[in-house]
Amino acid sequence: MRWSLRQRFFRFVAKARVVLNLDVWFPQIPMALAVGLLGGLAILNALPRLTRIFPELAGLAPSASLTQAPLLSALGTVPEAIVGIVLLLMAIGLLFRSRFSWAITLMLAAAMLAMLLHHYGFVWSGVVAYNAAILMALLVFRRHFAHTSVAAGTLFAAISILLLMSYAVLGSYVLGAGFSPPIMNLVNALYFSVVTMSTVGYGDIVPKSEDARIFVISIIILGITVFATSISAVVVPLVNGRMQRLLMGEKRRSHRSHYLIIGDNALAQNTYRALRARHLSALVLVPVHPERLWMATEDLMIGDATDLDVLRRAGAQYALGVLALRANDSENAFIILAARELGVSGKTVAAVQNAKHLERLRQIGVDLIISPEVLGGELLALALSGENLAGDVIIHKLFTAKAEGAEI
Repeated sequence: MRWSLRQRFFRFVAKARVVLNLDVWFPQIPMALAVGLLGGLAILNALPRLTRIFPELAGLAPSASLTQAPLLSALGTVPEAIVGIVLLLMAIGLLFRSRFSWAITLMLAAAMLAMLLHHYGFVWSGVVAYNAAILMALLVFRRHFAHTSVAAGTLFAAISILLLMSYAVLGSYVLGAGFSPPIMNLVNALYFSVVTMSTVGYGDIVPKSEDARIFVISIIILGITVFATSISAVVVPLVNGRMQRLLMGEKRRSHRSHYLIIGDNALAQNTYRALRARHLSALVLVPVHPERLWMATEDLMIGDATDLDVLRRAGAQYALGVLALRANDSENAFIILAARELGVSGKTVAAVQNAKHLERLRQIGVDLIISPEVLGGELLALALSGENLAGDVIIHKLFTAKAEGAEI
């Protein structure tokens, strides 16, 4: 049986995935390490310029408007440092295949790439190329980061509240002269920020200047948004997960680049064991639960193999091969017809017990027909008649191709 280049590639990938146990650590661990390194580089790049801010902090005093704040001219490098810190935190979320961490990392990597291009111009330095490579990898492996968990929601809530609180306290202190009475220390700035974001509003500290009022409006809107979003980020995944398990049952793993074995007999069992011994992924589809499990529990699926929905759930359209190995020739023929209707791209194999059905199975377009019962009868007849048992004759009798003269 001749394999196309595409089928050989996917067969190699499927075998490598099992041998290297890629499902356990790839791509989340390499991506987390790469993103963490990118965040570290951003922080290291910003550190020399951040040291210039500290002299400004010594002379920082509350002002009535932003134009009078001397610190703002030295804050140009802070966004890069913040991006680096958040990337380090998001790298932890990527380890858990978090969809939230993936989305935040994608946005931050794009923002950092824009900052680097703005700083260095359109000159592709090593850091710029590394950033672009991470951005491309995030897009390529987007389907691997689909977990919505309470842990990711909690991380999102903690980061959001911490950043909002820092913004509110620093802004209240910088614009302290624009309030009545003036906010002259960080304790009063923290008090005013908490009272404002909680919408309590005691009225003991009131914004008087235009910049202070605009700032208060911003922290009220951001406070309501961040707290509402943070609560939903923690509660919604928990509720959705419980509802999904309640209504739809436990989510099954997706099946790709595998062999779909349909049947519960000696031929199906030996085929499954041979494939697994070669580190190839296999899924067994049977109509009822077998009395004795001869396959791994995760490799078993119950359902009607002639049903297109069942074949879709079994990943037949992504399988390297669909093997109809039941003891009934008619059932095998219907399974192959259903697979053809589904448009499977892998090889189709059918077992035949009766020699009269060989030609009919050829006509429905089976890639490979295996007839062990026919072979047994032919070999017995050859032995009894004293004819030569040539190897090519045995192979031809065992595997009957789709068309005369086809390569095996």
